[in-house]
Amino acid sequence: MCIRDRSVIISRALPDVRDGLKPVQRRILYTMYKLGLLSGAKFRKSATVVGSCMGRYHPHGDAPIYEALVRMAQDFSLRYPLVQGQGNFGSIDGDPPAAMRYTECKLSKIGEEMLKDIEKNTVEFVPNYDGTKTEPTVLPSPLPQLLLNGALGIAVGMATSIPPHNLSEVCDALIYLVDHPQASTRELFKFIKGPDFPTGGQIFGKEEIISAYSQGKGPILMRGKAEIEEEKGKKTKIIITEIPYQVEKASLLESFAKLVQEKKIEGIKDIRDESDREGMRIVIELQRGALPKKVLNRLYKFTDLQKNFNLNMIALVDGIQPKLLSLAELLKYFLAHKREVLLKRTKYDLEKAKERLHILEGLKIALSHIDEIVKMIKKSKDREVAKKNLMKKYKLSEIQANTILEMKLQQLSKLERDKILKELEEKKR
Repeated sequence: MCIRDRSVIISRALPDVRDGLKPVQRRILYTMYKLGLLSGAKFRKSATVVGSCMGRYHPHGDAPIYEALVRMAQDFSLRYPLVQGQGNFGSIDGDPPAAMRYTECKLSKIGEEMLKDIEKNTVEFVPNYDGTKTEPTVLPSPLPQLLLNGALGIAVGMATSIPPHNLSEVCDALIYLVDHPQASTRELFKFIKGPDFPTGGQIFGKEEIISAYSQGKGPILMRGKAEIEEEKGKKTKIIITEIPYQVEKASLLESFAKLVQEKKIEGIKDIRDESDREGMRIVIELQRGALPKKVLNRLYKFTDLQKNFNLNMIALVDGIQPKLLSLAELLKYFLAHKREVLLKRTKYDLEKAKERLHILEGLKIALSHIDEIVKMIKKSKDREVAKKNLMKKYKLSEIQANTILEMKLQQLSKLERDKILKELEEKKR
């Protein structure tokens, strides 16, 4: 593989197994974090985010950045959207989103969670494209994003196709894997039942699905959810309430109509889209005497009401190596990342606690000799002399001496003294 091809794979096409993101997605989320667009903040124009991301971290066109941002806000594309959108972000019918100057966005709660503890040295940072800023090589990601929302990407000579999954099921599997590190993919299927598509639908062939997840690749049969309504003296209808993942509803309806026109399916009188905010509802009204099961089976056979999702779980391991992974391997890599983040966060918190403890110990000395210290400061020529005298007499560090010199008078009250001593004991623990 040439250097250019490998660069495309790493820098654009394939997600990282640790945070489940491609570079453009990671940079968008980090840009929103730096702009303060957290889940509780006000919405800001998408153009602001795209412009900031392009100028600071992602020196490519604005169109692919906005396209990636839009997808992260679509509840029919992602099982758990990472971005909250306000305005027209497209539809399941294939309608395009409005221009970035008309839409607004901010991080969703799960999107914000992806960046949790990033300020605590939990991940590695590298210089951005022009060396003026730094950006994370991976996000802390306390959630297995690669499984929760899946991933789609075509690289040079390889592609990834991972479906979305249910959060509760994945978390249960991870907990089991922590207690049983050698667990197989088949064992993990006690918890993860298969994909959990945002558009609903049904999947078939349990053994085939387990086999695909064990090997890291294989077909998963998806089918839309349809019911037959038969009432005496009334018209027979087929009601479709869920369709397979990545199928556009408008295109599906067109394929139904085309089959009727070409007379490949007989017995259909009318096709109506009665979908609204409450959910999807496609009504297929049948002619008298038509066999509804036969009609439905032919719809499954000739249209995307039934299709395969071709699982291909390829992701970047260690940020550079594309690898085909089984479900168990993918979860183990995520747990290794989670452990590393927790270890780095704990080290950071420990260092901060030690630094604070050092200051509190200095304050305790000051409170024990406050009258002498006040006199010493008053007699000193300037701050620098006072600092040196404090360090010499009470064997304080420079940081402790500076903190004492910056003490406020309110800290001499009994309540404040008790608070300092209490915090000292907490930090020691």
